Amino acid sequence: MNPKKLKQLKKKAKRQSTQATPYIAELTKYRDWFQDDPQILVLLNNALEADRLLAAGLAPQQLPLLQVPDNFQDQLIARINAKYALHDPAGDAEWNRLSAALPKVDHLLRDFRDYLEDQYGMWAYISAPFLKDLADFVGNEPVLEVMAGNGYISKGLSRLHPQQTIYTTDSKAWTKEADNQTGKHPVTTIEGLDAVSAFEKYADQVKAVIMAWSPDKLTMDWDLLQAMRASSVHVPLICLGEKYGATGSKQFWDQAHYRDDAAVEKLNRHYRPFDLIHDQVYVID
Repeated sequence: MNPKKLKQLKKKAKRQSTQATPYIAELTKYRDWFQDDPQILVLLNNALEADRLLAAGLAPQQLPLLQVPDNFQDQLIARINAKYALHDPAGDAEWNRLSAALPKVDHLLRDFRDYLEDQYGMWAYISAPFLKDLADFVGNEPVLEVMAGNGYISKGLSRLHPQQTIYTTDSKAWTKEADNQTGKHPVTTIEGLDAVSAFEKYADQVKAVIMAWSPDKLTMDWDLLQAMRASSVHVPLICLGEKYGATGSKQFWDQAHYRDDAAVEKLNRHYRPFDLIHDQVYVID
């Protein structure tokens, strides 16, 4: 089977699993099970709180790395041995129950991004601390967001800078085949323009362009970069994505010119990986 097709099938099956099971109910159940184990409890609580805030229409907080620590079983054994006498059946029962649950807990935590995609159409994890850093970076200057999806970045910026002009755009042409909520429940007004058309319309009115998680393998990002370079207007492109990974095209990553300075480093201080995807913020001139 074609490797790309196999990857797509695996991704589809993974999304179906998060939709078919009561994901948040499972997280809540295991939070109760691991009440006495802070290392696991804090991870489950972080995921549950992020879901609560998003459901309320608010930006979530930054996440820690959502996976069971490698040394946790040793700590679990030590806790149970300290709590129960040697050969106490209650201790054996607790060990059997919790140790058997660990693979499931780890799987649930690693699937949190899939849940966010399915439930909220959020691909790049847009936290409140990151939004503050981004707002500080762009200031009150007019900005353009392309491929905005449901508009989480634009909405977050507008809350921090209510008077700022933000042009939020997405053609949504690609969302027809998306098996998730991307573009289907916008949190702000989104103008139906593709990235190049949006830039051509607003280039002389903005001081920066924001692009988060351009679709994997598609060349919309490269088309935009070429249009920006051909323009007489020169503004930076703030790009959120995983270089040569889960987002964007090879042409884009090959041809982009990346800024490397203290301001870019500050943009990334609260934009940290919480799973196996290592996306970050790039500023491209």
